[in-house]
Amino acid sequence: MKNLVLATVLSFAGFTAFASVQTPELNVDKATVITLGDFEEINVSDLPEAVTTAVSTNYPTAKVDKAYKNDKDQYKLELALEDGTKGTVYADAEGNWIDM
Repeated sequence: MKNLVLATVLSFAGFTAFASVQTPELNVDKATVITLGDFEEINVSDLPEAVTTAVSTNYPTAKVDKAYKNDKDQYKLELALEDGTKGTVYADAEGNWIDM
């Protein structure tokens, strides 16, 4: 009987140990700059004409969803095709594709 009481007490102690974990607060009032690696998000309208021309030439059915730029004037582009396929490509300021 003592073992049953002891097991019950220990099981309640184990449950209360997990219940005391606190989750961090989400601060929605602060502005956030999105940085991926060394890429920083920019407006799609800020892309150089050479990059937009390269996208329309090589991916005629693609739409640029998001664009990112790093300090080396390299661009990360998130593309969406008409069929719903999504992908990421990288280009330099002259519109040449690069591997990253």
